[in-house]
Amino acid sequence: MVQINENYLKLKAGYLFPEIARRVTAFAKEHSEAKIIRLGIGDVTEPLPPAVVKAMHAAVDELASRESFRGYGPEQGYAFLREAVAQHDFAARGVDISPDEIFISDGSKCDTGNILDIFGQDNRIAVTDPVYPVYVDTNVMAGHTGPADDSGRYGGLVYLVANEANGFIPDLPAEPVDLIYLCFPNNPTGTVASREVLQRWVQYARENKSVILFDAAYEAFISDPSIPHSIYEIEGAKEVAIEFRSFSKSIGFTGVRCALTVIPKQLVATASTGEAVSLHQLWSRRHSTKFNGASYVVQQGAAAAYTAEGRSQMQDLIRFYMTNARLLREGLESVGISVFGGVNAPYVWLKTPGKLTSWEFFDLLLNKAHLVGTPGSGFGAAGEGYFRLSAFNSRSNVEEALVRFRQLIG
Repeated sequence: MVQINENYLKLKAGYLFPEIARRVTAFAKEHSEAKIIRLGIGDVTEPLPPAVVKAMHAAVDELASRESFRGYGPEQGYAFLREAVAQHDFAARGVDISPDEIFISDGSKCDTGNILDIFGQDNRIAVTDPVYPVYVDTNVMAGHTGPADDSGRYGGLVYLVANEANGFIPDLPAEPVDLIYLCFPNNPTGTVASREVLQRWVQYARENKSVILFDAAYEAFISDPSIPHSIYEIEGAKEVAIEFRSFSKSIGFTGVRCALTVIPKQLVATASTGEAVSLHQLWSRRHSTKFNGASYVVQQGAAAAYTAEGRSQMQDLIRFYMTNARLLREGLESVGISVFGGVNAPYVWLKTPGKLTSWEFFDLLLNKAHLVGTPGSGFGAAGEGYFRLSAFNSRSNVEEALVRFRQLIG
């Protein structure tokens, strides 16, 4: 008789975004005349930068000829992309990351879940609350937690509360932990971590022999020059941190799929024998075994974003979405809603008006204004009473959404 992985049975009824989609689909079926504006999921709307499109077309043409055709590529990624990343994302910021410490993949969501393959079962794991749900759910699936309590928190995880009182920057753990998930600029709150904040986390990890899993998927949206774009800008971080990055939002690759994970060679963890083992070597072995590499066409498109033309077009795209974020932030504030984020990140985190719960506010917006956002409680118990809006949308939709907010709340 076939046995299942019963850890899946601990998961809450549905992953957050499919549940939102289910409710919206049901509403749309009953109200076919409603023009629904979706500001919930962080999916981009604008076309790919022309330089990226041109490079991808050229790559397709290469595959159309026997002389230039390519089959399997290197699992870790083509050198032309890894070298561009090392030069422009790290060396340009004074960080020494070697191209062979960079692993190209088909998405940082995949990588943040798959990274658990190289870590043991008995690690003490810390997550922020609110949190990007993938960090929690993949640990549940891997058997690192107990069941969830009434608030949705899982036994075995250390929750680090981020709230208005601490500026949505959680305090260091009160107890030693082994793996620490950090996301800055943060999803969902839109907050960023200063150099001083990251220094505290790196120091904590060094003192406790912890590993920080640092999700920098939104670093391209940072405009404040004092804010680090990479945890490796902090001295000593290469000894304690793995960094994840994504092309999904910066160049519109949500449907194209390309990302990267950085694992410095000096980063080690301990085997049961007490031996120090290279995490770079473990991830390389895992990556080569379970992954055949991202598409050549996609990698050529990603590399084009590092050309002078591509970088200019990428910045235009980022400015477009950040203007959306500013409009959302200012429009919500004008009707008396408390708003956070939306300055160095493409997410606006707002306090639900009155005493509405997150899901009550979701239903109010959907039913009365035909707007869709993301309930804060879906990101964790500390997200209750908050709501996330995404700046990834057309300008006309953002402007219309603000008109509807004013009519509903103003």
